[in-house]
Amino acid sequence: MTTADEWLARGKTTELLGHRVFYVDEEAVEESRGTILLIHGFPTSSWDWWKIWPTLNQHYRLVAMDLLGFGFSAKPTPHDYRIMEQADLCEALADGLGLEQFHVLAHDYGDTVAQEMLARQNENLGVGKWQSCMFLNGGLFPETHHAVLAQKLLKSPIGFIFRHALTRKSLSKSFDHIFGETKASQEEIDTFYELFDRDGGRRNVHRLIHYMSDRIEHRERWVGALSSAMCPIGLINGNLDPVSGSHMVKRFEDLLGSDFFIHHLPTVGHYPQVEAPKEVLAAYETFLATL
Repeated sequence: MTTADEWLARGKTTELLGHRVFYVDEEAVEESRGTILLIHGFPTSSWDWWKIWPTLNQHYRLVAMDLLGFGFSAKPTPHDYRIMEQADLCEALADGLGLEQFHVLAHDYGDTVAQEMLARQNENLGVGKWQSCMFLNGGLFPETHHAVLAQKLLKSPIGFIFRHALTRKSLSKSFDHIFGETKASQEEIDTFYELFDRDGGRRNVHRLIHYMSDRIEHRERWVGALSSAMCPIGLINGNLDPVSGSHMVKRFEDLLGSDFFIHHLPTVGHYPQVEAPKEVLAAYETFLATL
């Protein structure tokens, strides 16, 4: 397993829009087929991609950052964490690295960040030119996002109190609930928690949860970004995910139709790239080959 320290050693830290941001940027090992920007979910970090990274990196330059408030990036407090700012930071990184055209692979919270960035692409206001966007399990539609109890409590008026109850044990229990048939190992849980809690990250979790309100406020814009996408988009989805599983895919098809690349993972939950990396890679490489 790639440890947190090993992941840190592979990356760099830069200043973006007044904040310290950690990112990993690795050129393709063999002949390049392009660049992929990977955007992680809540409450984890870019380390989430480590299982699929080596295979994708054979032919793609890979860029992944820890969003503000996550992982090795700065965790300012108090701070009003919003999806719009996270999109600004992703674009600032892409601009700083000179990414003129690239694919996007997003998961969970990262899906929402990608929806805002896609809206900007559709308006010809985004950085670079997107070649495609693949979404892993995430709340593309607020009406189908089935928040777990911890998320509901964090979003409530007592969120600032409940944050203290988020321990390694409670994180493990939550992940057992949202994973499918293959559960996270103890080593993975330990690393998830280490990066979540690093530099006092737990103190901000009730602020980071504002993304749920952002999804409701900007629903029309972000769902519209999908229906008007200027590049091919698709879904790779763990069906057993109680948060954004098969019910989310059904809503996608009801609203946007089924004429998209949609790959179901019947035994997988909320973290497909962690639970079933080989299946995710096979599906994603099939998608990229169709472009």
